[in-house]
Amino acid sequence: MGIFDSFHPCPVFLYCGKFEKFIMPKRVDIESILIIGAGPIIIGQACEFDYSGTQACKALKEEGYKVILVNSNPATIMTDPEFADVTYIEPLTIDALTKIIAKEKPNALLPTLGGQTALNLSLELDAAGVLAEHNVEMIGAIPAAIKKGEDRELFKEAMVKIGLDVAKSRTVKSLAEAKDAAKEIGAFPLIIRPSFTLGGAGGGIAYNREEFEDIVTNGLDVSPVSEVLIEECLLGWKEYEMEVMRDRKDQCVVICSIENFDPMGVHTGDSITVAPAMTLSDREYQAMRDASFAVIREIGVETGGSNIQFSLSPETGRMVVIEMNPRVSRSSALASKATGFPIAKFAAKLAVGYSLDEIQNDITKKTPACFEPTIDYVVTKIPRFTFEKFQGADDTLTSSMKSVGEAMAIGLTFKESFQKALRSLETGAWGFGGGKLGGDDIPTEETINGKLVRPNAERVFYLRYALKAGYSLEKIFELTKIDPWFLYQLKQISDLEDELKKEKLDTIGKNRLRTAKEYGFSDRQIGSFFGCDWKLVNEKRKDMGIPTVFRLVDTCAAEFEAETPYYYSSYGAENEVIPSNKKKIMIIGGGPNRIGQGIEFDYCCVHASFALQELGYESVMINSNPETVSTDYDTSDKLYFEPLTLEDVLEVYNQEGCSGAIVQYGGQTPLNLATELKANGVNIIGTSPESIDAAEDRELFKQILDEVGLKQPDNLTALNELQAYELAKKVGFPLLVRPSFVLGGRGMFIVHDMDELRSVIHEAFEASPGKPVLLDKFLEDAIELDVDCISDGKKTLVGGMLEHIEFAGVHSGDAAMALPPHTLNEEMIEIVRQASYRLAKALKVVGLMNIQFAIKDNELYVLEVNPRASRTVPFVSKAIGVPLAKLAAKIMTGKTLDELNFTEEMSPKHWCIKEAVFPFVRFLGSTIRLGPEMRSTGEVMGLDEDFGIAFAKTQAAAKPGLPVEGNVFLSVKDQDKPKAVELAQKLVSLGFKVYSTIGTADYFKENGIEAGKLFRIAEGRPNVLDLIKNGEMQMIINTPSGMMPRKDENRIRSVAYANNICIMTTLTGATAAVAGISALKEKEFDVRSLQSYVNKNVATV
Repeated sequence: MGIFDSFHPCPVFLYCGKFEKFIMPKRVDIESILIIGAGPIIIGQACEFDYSGTQACKALKEEGYKVILVNSNPATIMTDPEFADVTYIEPLTIDALTKIIAKEKPNALLPTLGGQTALNLSLELDAAGVLAEHNVEMIGAIPAAIKKGEDRELFKEAMVKIGLDVAKSRTVKSLAEAKDAAKEIGAFPLIIRPSFTLGGAGGGIAYNREEFEDIVTNGLDVSPVSEVLIEECLLGWKEYEMEVMRDRKDQCVVICSIENFDPMGVHTGDSITVAPAMTLSDREYQAMRDASFAVIREIGVETGGSNIQFSLSPETGRMVVIEMNPRVSRSSALASKATGFPIAKFAAKLAVGYSLDEIQNDITKKTPACFEPTIDYVVTKIPRFTFEKFQGADDTLTSSMKSVGEAMAIGLTFKESFQKALRSLETGAWGFGGGKLGGDDIPTEETINGKLVRPNAERVFYLRYALKAGYSLEKIFELTKIDPWFLYQLKQISDLEDELKKEKLDTIGKNRLRTAKEYGFSDRQIGSFFGCDWKLVNEKRKDMGIPTVFRLVDTCAAEFEAETPYYYSSYGAENEVIPSNKKKIMIIGGGPNRIGQGIEFDYCCVHASFALQELGYESVMINSNPETVSTDYDTSDKLYFEPLTLEDVLEVYNQEGCSGAIVQYGGQTPLNLATELKANGVNIIGTSPESIDAAEDRELFKQILDEVGLKQPDNLTALNELQAYELAKKVGFPLLVRPSFVLGGRGMFIVHDMDELRSVIHEAFEASPGKPVLLDKFLEDAIELDVDCISDGKKTLVGGMLEHIEFAGVHSGDAAMALPPHTLNEEMIEIVRQASYRLAKALKVVGLMNIQFAIKDNELYVLEVNPRASRTVPFVSKAIGVPLAKLAAKIMTGKTLDELNFTEEMSPKHWCIKEAVFPFVRFLGSTIRLGPEMRSTGEVMGLDEDFGIAFAKTQAAAKPGLPVEGNVFLSVKDQDKPKAVELAQKLVSLGFKVYSTIGTADYFKENGIEAGKLFRIAEGRPNVLDLIKNGEMQMIINTPSGMMPRKDENRIRSVAYANNICIMTTLTGATAAVAGISALKEKEFDVRSLQSYVNKNVATV
């Protein structure tokens, strides 16, 4: 070990006894740096990489470098044109990147800030000779280090070389090798880990040979190098992560230790995690710290951050290195937010030559970055799942990640942060007790045992049920292998809950009430125990001298004063809120990511903060999501990391003395609070809560439409299931069934008859308990249009009109869209424009508004109106070059469109196409279809002057890209067959061989098209599955025959997704795909920066 190891994280102090910088200037031999983003939001790679990419762009521009950014995701802050000097929204493919490198000639490539996507692409660019050809240097991590960290066999050899223990394992490249490895390692269960993948994609735990063969086969397919690691199973062991940084002077620091609440076997992204590690002894921590430094040195990560995962046997103390990420990882964002130490920013600075002792700590403004952060609080992260969107999928948590978001909370103790994190999830739980899955009705022993033994999203709540049922901690440990220390903490919470239920508000003592608050119980929880309103509890405790206090995140356990106002709430300590006389406005964030409410809303919140600061207001951000740019400590003037509940939001608003709050930007979360916030004295700026509610209230909305002379499809409102059946007969089928006050189309269905209605109506009512369900006449084969508007209360402008490529019936979040509209004539566009103006006026919109229209038989219908920010706002803003969210925030403070110099509608003269990205490969067994309920996790954008190329770019970005040769399987419902003939003719003319089932092939033959015949899956072989698995099928066009795809249809889609085959499930989508293929065959696609599109191709309407 060197002198800089072990107990001296900052070598400066060993050198001279006082802080004195070594002289090591930044690199001046490079002028321009290419950063590759992470692409669309997917499971395993979410908006934490927008956070890291945004930090890197700012850090490098600050140093005077020209920053060239490539990303395909328009919903990100990093792709706003001001964050990089040159921004390319292009597919993240070798083809596109090669063109960009040839065009821009960057001196360096920073590969470590765009997740696994950027890392893999950087290696491919290096292997293809592109970097050498254009003299591009890889900085931050060299190819050899990336390979050593990512290649399972090389990593294992490296660990053995430095004397660290690894799990028994073997790397294989075929199923036959895998079977041999299984025999060599020993008994099942075995863990399968594919190489060069993210979020454990393609991996899993095999308990028997059949499972083993299935997971290995899938893992070999998913791995870009067709390689998997077969590993002894360490189920039940404790799991830890160390976030580590290293600089060119070989100074190493641990930023944060993180402990998994769940034992080994659950992907760390799906596990509850706690920082700092709670159950390590000092000796174990030091051993893990030393091992981390040895790992980062041996792998060869010269500068930047790495995440290293360890496992520890609770019985023997054996410590095993599991894996490392030689890059900024998902956990890096969590560690940055947990400590206030901006890992991505510092990684970027280290990559250009700085050392840790030369970089100032942003929080203290006094200490250098070579000081290891020290925290005097506890951070808990709990993942958010959306299994309800994927009926039929297995909800068991394994080594393959399935969560779509996460909430983080900070408290002085584990108990406090744990309860705050549970209520931050926004799943109905009020904490560890109270609300959904927190009642007094104890499930059966069989149910409890099943939920404890099998890791699942609800297990944490069944730990409470087990305690209430009298289980001993020893029994719970045997069932779960969760460390006894954590179980004891939960038992203390549960025991106090029992004690509180014996108390009354009038008689409870001060010490017990203070203890309840220190244990993380909310006023709402305590009120429910006492049978009273939460406000009475709030008043009582404040009268007793138990106020909520806010403490600073300072990176140094209060050793130095924090200059950056980044707060968390607690009790029994000094209030550290820094007072100011500036006028303050609160921005309420969106909470944890989920399908239907993701990065697009955080984007709007960030722009609100920028807008307020530009106008001289103090921006106060409140949010609970550690992945986002909005929770970066330098995005707002003040940041509060708090649950987004009524009592938590009011506490911040009142203590800060805010003069207003923005609820339009965080999705449904702040909207659900708006009415109660206003009733409690909060000044909601912008569109009023009454107008927002009027758009949701069916009767009020009907009156508004009548007043402005606009139509909507025939509809009725049902208050219960029986009434729904009666009203359905009056409206007539097909019907669109939709709950009120939901986001992301939760519980929405298109039904064609009474049987289909009966099969889904209960789920529709469950999606929004206590609220009515709306029954709309469904307009088949109608054109659907999303319109984003901005209004100052007097003047309204259309920001963008996005025509859906699919017909009506596909949720706008899942639909492909084109801007400007690609089939509408000018007359209809003007009708839509005037209708939008009338609706904005009628709803008294001040800020943003999204309207969904349908056009059928040249008649315009209003489907719904949302007087708030929509998920298309970032896309439209990029397309027209106008920051709509920023302007709308300024309007909410009283500015007018005229004052903001935005007085004319803008429209691109090129094509801007949005495509959705789906997580079906993570949820095997679920139904694969496009419908009124949103199921996509992210989106991509394609830009080009040719519609076909723009669409082709979206497919390449969303993956898999469009094929330009090969075989196509066409299987459509009967009513689509005439249109399918036209598609088949075009595909044949483009050189494709068309296949279909016997009946469809005969139909094609009657229309002059020769199609290859395949059996239906149930009828015989060969069928389409055989051709897919043999690599002989390049594209599937399959339209469903009813509300749900038939079993065979779904199987075809599942296998196509698993084998990375291009699939289209609507004829309109297939038509756009054929246009894309035709364009790709005719010409080479070009790459252009976003700035050049906006400067040259956007004009007033």
